[in-house]
Amino acid sequence: MTAFISHTTVDSLDAYAQSRWWQNVLDYVEDPEDPNLPGHVECMIFSRDGRHRLLFIEVPDAKQVKNRIHFDLRPTEDNRETELARLLELGATQVADRRKPDGGGWVVLADPEGNEFCILRSEAELRAAQ
Repeated sequence: MTAFISHTTVDSLDAYAQSRWWQNVLDYVEDPEDPNLPGHVECMIFSRDGRHRLLFIEVPDAKQVKNRIHFDLRPTEDNRETELARLLELGATQVADRRKPDGGGWVVLADPEGNEFCILRSEAELRAAQ
């Protein structure tokens, strides 16, 4: 017997705002049969291929401590630096810079509610470094 991850759930102060922000970051979509609306306490978004889902649920308390689980994002079209600039423009904040002189490493960011995530090098950057 096995199990699979149905979706990843993120506690949020504002489920709608968080779902919209991450929808822009990841180019995810919502279910047209059950659209996310302001005031909804649960908002789901899906990867375009439907293989990954994120559910944002409103909770009364803000983030308290460091995340025990987080997303590592890899740019799909540009490089890490371009994606970093895009994410900062969308409202992410930089928490830590873990980039290495050889181009490796990552940058730790936080979403508008303080949830940490990392931006890595793109697949093209990884291939070019080999």
